[in-house]
Amino acid sequence: MERKDFLKGLGLIGLGSLVIPIIKACNSDDATSSTGTTTTGSTATSGSCTVTSSETAGPFPTKTPASLVTTNIVSDRTGVAFTINVAIKNTNASCAVLAGAIVDIWHCDKDGYYSEYGGTGMQSADFTAVHFLRGRQTTNADGIVSFKSIFPGWYSGRATHIHVHVYNASGTSLLVTQIAFPEGSSSAVVLVNSSTANGYSKGMTGYTYNASDNVFSDGVANELSTITGSIAEGFVLEHTINVAG
Repeated sequence: MERKDFLKGLGLIGLGSLVIPIIKACNSDDATSSTGTTTTGSTATSGSCTVTSSETAGPFPTKTPASLVTTNIVSDRTGVAFTINVAIKNTNASCAVLAGAIVDIWHCDKDGYYSEYGGTGMQSADFTAVHFLRGRQTTNADGIVSFKSIFPGWYSGRATHIHVHVYNASGTSLLVTQIAFPEGSSSAVVLVNSSTANGYSKGMTGYTYNASDNVFSDGVANELSTITGSIAEGFVLEHTINVAG
């Protein structure tokens, strides 16, 4: 997708220098990677399996991820309990699990706000001094990281999503991507956003679905997660990301 369309969808066109660093940071994801994997559009192929689609990290990437090594990223946020399990696999090894990979995740709170940002046209609420719903973990022997969180809400122009940045054990960037959520009348997205008892006050009025999302509208075949659970017990997300490790 064109980044100008993404920025336009979020109302960022015309913000000048605030947006430029984000664009520059994202451009590196579209070039040939240090592993020798050649990208075409938002996907790349290597060996017998396919690298998960790359996506923009902006406009709210974690500023100092190395300082946020934790499995519990809830902080003071409230909402429906949510466990995030992500498996990392290596396309350079026929999609064998990749142990020792560094994985950063971040997402918005139930009201659609991100930590580390705010007080601007992009986000009016000022959370520049806090770091909720951001964390870093290293994959175990099974290539898995797990985070304790709360189910993310949504904001104008975007479907519910989670940002992920994967590095190899040496800290070299392998992939920036996003995780999409299943939709439908009985989906966790609908159930959670209807849960006013848990503070989700927006409902689904004005929600942007994956098919109309500025990032996901070109397809979510390799970015769509599996979610199980309930409001009472909490939900669990399972997702696999393939990188050229």
